[in-house]
Amino acid sequence: MIRTDALAQLPVRSVLPALREALDGPGAAVLCAPPGTGKTTLVPLALAGLLGDGPPRRVLVAEPRRIAARAAARRMAWLLGEEPGRSVGHTVRGERVVSPETRVEVVTTGVLVRRLQRDQELPGVDVVIIDECHERHLDADTAAAFLLDVRAALRPELRLVAASATTDAEGWARLLGGAPVVTAEGVSHPVETVWAPPPGTVRPPHGMRVDPALLRHVAATVRRALAEREGDVLCFLPGVGEIGRVAGELGALPGVEVLQ
Repeated sequence: MIRTDALAQLPVRSVLPALREALDGPGAAVLCAPPGTGKTTLVPLALAGLLGDGPPRRVLVAEPRRIAARAAARRMAWLLGEEPGRSVGHTVRGERVVSPETRVEVVTTGVLVRRLQRDQELPGVDVVIIDECHERHLDADTAAAFLLDVRAALRPELRLVAASATTDAEGWARLLGGAPVVTAEGVSHPVETVWAPPPGTVRPPHGMRVDPALLRHVAATVRRALAEREGDVLCFLPGVGEIGRVAGELGALPGVEVLQ
């Protein structure tokens, strides 16, 4: 069962008509939408016709990292009330979760490049979404160049969407041949800044090394946030090792689930 309540809360819904108009006209668009608006999850479902308000299409979504590809596919499947691999699936290096009924497939940009090298026409694909297009790296740039060539020489009907929260919209619009820029507004929430400096001296990062004293202080700040505020805590750290160290420092907090 489609989770209509969750879908209705995503602000990007308001720009879907403009996005469809752009794809039915020029065939390309730049989508600018802040985080949390549904850019990565609602838009592919809508363009694939899985929400009952458009023609059925096969949509390929390119993400810069494997963890993002898996997470996006799982979230979209959840919004449809399905298990991953049915209407929505994903393919990353060493892992493929799709079926004959899959209409939205989330892949990494590396997987997309290899597919384009094998068969430039991308048979059966109607729309390609380059998500987080501001993250410039070799695979993403190569995939974009391939896709532009494919549209110009082989499949002018292939629709392209460059999507990001922070991209150079006008630059991408020029790259896509004067494509329209569709902008969605996010929802703002009040933010309070609390200054929490470490109690002692912390050595600056050196290469890949982070001072353990800083990680202990991060764990202490998380405990403080849990004690002083209601709800969950989201903590950003520079790498897997640092995440593991802070999770170990937090230990088994009563009534708290620590997720890495």
